Order: sequence, then structure tokens, then C-alpha cells
Amino acid sequence: MEHITLLLAIVIATALVFDFTNGFHDTANAMATTISTGALKPKTAVAMAAALNLVGAFLSVEVAKTISSGIVTESGITPEVIFAALVGAILWNLMTWLIGLPSSSSHALMGGLIGATIASVGVSGVNGGTVVTKVLIPAIAAPLVAGLAAFLAARLTYKIGKNADEKATAKGYRAGQIASAGLVSLAHGTNDAQKTMGVITLALVAGGVLSPGSNPPMWVILSAGLAIAMGTYLGGWRIIRTLGTGLTDLQPQQGFAAQTSAASVILASSNLGFSLSTTHSCSGAVMGAGLGRKGGVVRWSTATRMFVAWGLTLPAAGLVAAGSEFVSRQGDWGVAVVAAFLIGACAAIWFISRRQVVDHTNVNAVDADAEPAGVVTTAIAAVTPPPAGTPAQDFKTTIPAPAPTDSEPTQPATV
Repeated sequence: MEHITLLLAIVIATALVFDFTNGFHDTANAMATTISTGALKPKTAVAMAAALNLVGAFLSVEVAKTISSGIVTESGITPEVIFAALVGAILWNLMTWLIGLPSSSSHALMGGLIGATIASVGVSGVNGGTVVTKVLIPAIAAPLVAGLAAFLAARLTYKIGKNADEKATAKGYRAGQIASAGLVSLAHGTNDAQKTMGVITLALVAGGVLSPGSNPPMWVILSAGLAIAMGTYLGGWRIIRTLGTGLTDLQPQQGFAAQTSAASVILASSNLGFSLSTTHSCSGAVMGAGLGRKGGVVRWSTATRMFVAWGLTLPAAGLVAAGSEFVSRQGDWGVAVVAAFLIGACAAIWFISRRQVVDHTNVNAVDADAEPAGVVTTAIAAVTPPPAGTPAQDFKTTIPAPAPTDSEPTQPATV
């Protein structure tokens, strides 16, 4: 570490800031459904996620190697390029957090690296084949696979428990949710913490501290794990609200199905070195589980905004990174200008967020501006029979009474 220059130290610090934002941006992936169904209290949930993220950071380095030597070529990449990439990724994370949209921190980082590299050395600096096979294809496949698995799992759980006592099964599924949420947190650590490890390793290679192809040193693994754990404990409450209650309404059975499916997809991809988005996987699983219950509702306008954010992540982060790289390459004053811009933008976003605070005390509050259920899903829910064995008095329905005569008051009839 004695060869680390001031510029390289700035890049490492910026990478850890990105890791911190990644932590609170992606807390919702593991804990949104657990919090929304009441399986865990909000602060307990984020503390558990933080601890398991830290543990997961030490389980594998496959994704870190994909980032450090797969997405872009190591030759010709300078610390300024990596710094610019991180600026683009951090700002995209904070913007989407401000509006409560669960976008991909992973793709923000990829977009930043690709944009800054193209601005620096041209398209030849990007490994197109790796981008397609290990970034773009998993980006499309992950939410589809996780969503289908969660849909089938939710259907299966309801079918198995259709004759069981509802309160007893709900308690059991809440316990299962806690276990599956822990698995998602562990998987998040094995995937997302490694992205920052890979970026720092790439910076160390670019700065001549490590030889090309090196694995992340232990201090890099530890610092990345601690940064993402601290960010996770802070809690990205805005995104937790969107993913937990704004996208669909989940019961414990659906929450268990969603988290188990997402964790399976994330762990499998980490083992294969695919740098997929945990956000894509978990969001797809939540929507699949939402549709897995008869009469389940997915708020498609919210989902559409989320899909648009997913599509914009790579190009938006890439454009900001490319502009930052152009300024940074002008010399020390350029790096200082970009750093000042990043700090100012982060402060502005923070102050804007204070106008309407979302935290652990109101994360499950119903948003007054939330989208109502669509006509089709409302109609389906209305005609879906209640679960077997449910007392009739729990499902009273108010219907219009016959038209009153002149001597009769208007009263609804309750059945």
C-alpha cells in the first residue's frame, strides 16, 4: 500500500462511497417484503441484512474478477477513468433513491465503467462479448427466471396450505421469510460487495500497485464488505416502501416465495461469475409472487416506471461518467472539479430528500398518491372466492339495497 498515490486514494475512497450507496440502495432487495408483511421490525431487518452482507463479501471473488478484468480491458485504463465511472454510478444511485425507484446499482457501475472507458480509449477498450454474456443477458433473464420461479412457488404454497389454519400458516411463512431474507442478504454480499472489490482491484492494477489478473487483497475485501454493510444498516427506506408496498400487496406466503426464488437466482449467478442485478432479480420475484395469489395485484404504472429506470441506467451513468472523464483527464484541477461536483450534487439530493422524510417509522405507511388497482385486477380480486375454511363473517360484503320508496330511508344491505 506504500505505492498508493493521492489520486489512487481518492479513487478507492470514491469506490467505498459507491459501495455505501449500493448498500442502502439495495436494502430493499432483501428486506422490503419481510418488513411489509411484518415478519421483522424495520430496524431489526436492516441490522440482520447488514451483518449477512458483510459475511457474504468473504464467500467468493468470482464476480470481482469479472469486474476487474472482464468488462473493460486493463491496459490503457487509468485511475481517472475509474474515478469518473464511480461518479456516474453514485449519482444515478442517489437520483433513483430520491424518487424511490429500485434500479440496479450493478448496472450503474457497469454503465459508468463502459462510458468512461469509451471516452478515454474508445470502443476497443470494452469487452463487448463479456458485456453481452455476463451483463446484458443476465439483466433480461434474471427478473424473468426469478419472477416465474416466484409465481410457481407462490401458487404451490397456496395449494399446499389451502386447508390449513390461516393464522398458523402465516406464522410459519413469516419464520420462513426471515430465513429466506437472510439468504438474500448473504447472496447480496457475495454479488454486490464484490463489484466494489473488482473496481478497487482494477484501480490498483491501473495504478501499478497490483499485476494484471490479481485477486482482490484481503484489505480490499474487508473494506468493501464493511462499506456495504454500513450502507445497508442505514436503510434505503424510500425504495423499501416502493418494493414492499408500492409494487404489489404481499402476504407472508408470497413474501417467502419471492425471497427464496430471488436468493436462488442470485447465488447461482454469483457462483458462475455473472454480475447480474440483485434489484432485477428481487423485483421480478416480487411481481411474480404478486401474481401467484388469486386476485393478486401488480401496480403496472409503478412497474413501468421501474422498467424505464432499468433501461436508462447503463446509458445515463455512462454519459455522466464520460463527461466526468473528459474533465478529469485535464489534470489535478479537473479531478478536483469533478470531486467538488460530486460532493455538491450528493448534498443537494440529500437536502431535497429531507422535504419528505421516509424512515423506519413510516416505511409501511400507505402513500396517498399510490396507484389504485387496475380495472382487470380489481375485477379478478372481487370474484375470487375466499380461502377454504375462512369464517363467513370475515368476508362481509356491502351491496346496494333495492331502490327506496318515498317512505323508506336509503340503507345498504350487508351480507
